[in-house]
Amino acid sequence: MDKTYFLNQSTSIIAVVVISLIFVFLGLYHSRKYQGINNYLTANRNVGFFSLTTSLTASALGAWILFGPVSASTWGGMGAVIGYSLGTAFPMLFLIFLGKKIRKEFPKGSSLIEFTRKKFGKSLFKLILLMTIFYMFIFLCAEVTAISVLINYISGVELWLTALIILISTLVYTLYGGLRASIFTDNIQMVVMIILLITSLVFITLFTGSEFSIQFIKEKNPQLLSLSYIPGYTAGLTFFIAVAATNLFHQGNWQRVYSAKNFITLKKSLIMSFFLIIPIIFFMGFTGMVAFSISPDTRPDLGFFTLLLNDQTEILSLIIIILGLTLTISTVDTLVNAISSLIVVDGKATFNINKKTNFLNLSKKIILVLSLICFIVASRGFDILYLFLLADLFCCAFVLTVFYSFYNKDINEKTAYISIIAGLLAGFLLFPSPDFTKSILVGLLIPLETFIPFVSQSLLFLSFFVATFIPLIVLKLKKY
Repeated sequence: MDKTYFLNQSTSIIAVVVISLIFVFLGLYHSRKYQGINNYLTANRNVGFFSLTTSLTASALGAWILFGPVSASTWGGMGAVIGYSLGTAFPMLFLIFLGKKIRKEFPKGSSLIEFTRKKFGKSLFKLILLMTIFYMFIFLCAEVTAISVLINYISGVELWLTALIILISTLVYTLYGGLRASIFTDNIQMVVMIILLITSLVFITLFTGSEFSIQFIKEKNPQLLSLSYIPGYTAGLTFFIAVAATNLFHQGNWQRVYSAKNFITLKKSLIMSFFLIIPIIFFMGFTGMVAFSISPDTRPDLGFFTLLLNDQTEILSLIIIILGLTLTISTVDTLVNAISSLIVVDGKATFNINKKTNFLNLSKKIILVLSLICFIVASRGFDILYLFLLADLFCCAFVLTVFYSFYNKDINEKTAYISIIAGLLAGFLLFPSPDFTKSILVGLLIPLETFIPFVSQSLLFLSFFVATFIPLIVLKLKKY
């Protein structure tokens, strides 16, 4: 029997094409008068408060917010929601302090990698660069896959078609206009997101009535709100550590740190972004708990959609499509420009090729290759969550060593290498298998029965935790 969709395919395809073309036109039209490498990399270091705030917020969010926090809340409860919210928002506060320092020490810079290149030797710098690009590429694949799966769920549109439209349209204006185009379209996208999220909140509260409340969740699933619910704490800490660590290596954030016209503007924008991100992620997580409390059989990552599409109306289906598209495009253009900028800025120190090479053109060719791989991944609908978690583990192992070195001049390349490798090895030993039931250490090298249940049930949390803090212990021990 054929599946019944919420919206017919032709309407859905038209919506995808029209929304994509609107952002192509806006990006090309705005950036045509802002050409040159400085605009491509840092928007000529002249971005004001409103544009910087909306761009930081839009870039931090993505189609993942429609699935991730919703799903996590159904098993991690309020702890997972709070951890997800703070983990996504926390880097904004951290960037106030790091941003001030890096802008002062590298006033003409445009990436975090430039600092690590000066601080450490070339081999470690290349490892950090590779890890950063790997993480952002996985993020890119996840975003395009998410929007393709979403539109397929709503209207049955083939995954490859959505992926193709999104990638081509975003590449057209981003590779032409660079950061200037990305920031301008982010402004529009953020306004659209806010309007649609508020609209979604209104409809969901109308549909669910008193069920959309803390009291209803407490009646149906009190463990999700319980202070003694251990998975809530471990889930909250897991998401906080992982999301915060990865966002600190996001080149898109560092480009925006450098693009602010002055530090006061940067500080105000980061604070405002922090307070915008938290309620958005919290709202999405809360919808997951409500949906799960109404119907435990609901697929965890579809909780938001089951609440909003209660009456299967075409208008609400279009709202979800437009919301998903704006979230995705704002993230994809940021990631494309971020990866491209790293190749432009750090290409000469990384690749042993002709010094006359045009690294801007080279970066665009590499982006096209990565986009082709991303298209293949999204077209097949591969579940890349596990790969995403692996990228998170790498970021966790690097984060304290890299950023602690901002303030500790005694950390040399050898010490940094040892601390990072120690963190990675410890994390890998505890990193869960694809079925999340065991790890190399727990279940393979040592029988599961040897460990208390908490260990086998919290492998992801423990792997992130040790990968993050083992390097700090190593750094402290090296002093003695």
